[in-house]
Amino acid sequence: MDVGMGTLAILAGSVVIYIGDKVTGVNLEMFYGVGTFSPLWVVNLFFVPFLAGIVVSLIFGLGGKILAHLAPLPVRILSYYEVNNMPVAPEFGVVLPMGYWFLVLILAMEFAAIGGVVGEILVKKTYGRTDKRLLHKRYQKTSQASAQATGKEE
Repeated sequence: MDVGMGTLAILAGSVVIYIGDKVTGVNLEMFYGVGTFSPLWVVNLFFVPFLAGIVVSLIFGLGGKILAHLAPLPVRILSYYEVNNMPVAPEFGVVLPMGYWFLVLILAMEFAAIGGVVGEILVKKTYGRTDKRLLHKRYQKTSQASAQATGKEE
């Protein structure tokens, strides 16, 4: 069940990134000189994976911040393959070398992870450890029973 939900969450995050690529019209795998770094390029590299990370965490729940790393991977790999194997070279642009493309990929994955953390905060309504008083009653009974067994009261 967890594998299916994880796969669904990653695919949903990938769809968000794919739609973001199409809406912004930016291809991160191409370099056109200094003009490449436009506001839409920044949105596509940082904000779109961030939103995808939130979607992954909202679908998967706790642990989604780990899966959020994987959401940009299929879209960026397919996009690089598509651009690298185009029959006609784009005008005034070059395909990013593999080393620079890895930097773009890592940035997208890290911003998706940040979005995953935000998504987990939205799911959990808090971040960090849960206070013992707020645990489910089933867990409260075990902590009270262990306190009584040791002779300590909380």
